[in-house]
Amino acid sequence: MGPTTAATTRTGPGKNLSRDAIVEAALQFIDHDGAQGLTMRSLAKEFDVVPMALYRYVQGREDLLEAVVALLLERVLHDLDGDLADTGWQSYLQTLANSVRRIAVEHPAAFPLVATRHPAAPWLRPPLRSLDLVEHFLRTLRGHGFTDIQIVGTYRAFSSFLLGNLLLEAASRGAETSPVEVAFDEGNARIANQDGQLDLSDKPETKHLRPLLSEDHSEDEFETALETLLDRLEMTISQ
Repeated sequence: MGPTTAATTRTGPGKNLSRDAIVEAALQFIDHDGAQGLTMRSLAKEFDVVPMALYRYVQGREDLLEAVVALLLERVLHDLDGDLADTGWQSYLQTLANSVRRIAVEHPAAFPLVATRHPAAPWLRPPLRSLDLVEHFLRTLRGHGFTDIQIVGTYRAFSSFLLGNLLLEAASRGAETSPVEVAFDEGNARIANQDGQLDLSDKPETKHLRPLLSEDHSEDEFETALETLLDRLEMTISQ
């Protein structure tokens, strides 16, 4: 049985066809059949149209996968739009972490896309990979008095925590964690991770912290995280 999609509300082939409907249908397809099997042809069947009809709204499979990731991260950003101004930074990070985890729980087959596809810029880290979400994160920590070094350090540690834990959780729920192959002839989407012309004029915190975000401290971060884990294990065992 195929996934329930926006196509079920149509009154005829191609009715109510839009980019939003196509992206939502793609997410539901991935939930049911996985990302590997998603093609423009398979998705067109859900709307009872020829594949070329979808190209009026999406540029191809690459664009479609990027749009699915954007949809999921928009929902995370929406969760952060509540009244968090008077809460502490710990509450903010808890809200954000649980919102990202909801993707892994409710859409385990789609979460690896969030975790492994190109971030908006090479110095950003999945799963917090969109500029809007990162700007919100950086601005919020700034509002709580974090210094530049503390903001970037928190972003790195928090991203690593989410990525490691939630990829494992998605995999335990049956998700395919291997990269999705993209056909070169399906679309001409703008590939993320190429930021030579990236406009950050409306992202002041991201623009300000870009040099620090671009630094590579992977080895030190790994050692610090490992030492923290060992300290916690020792404390647990000694109790």
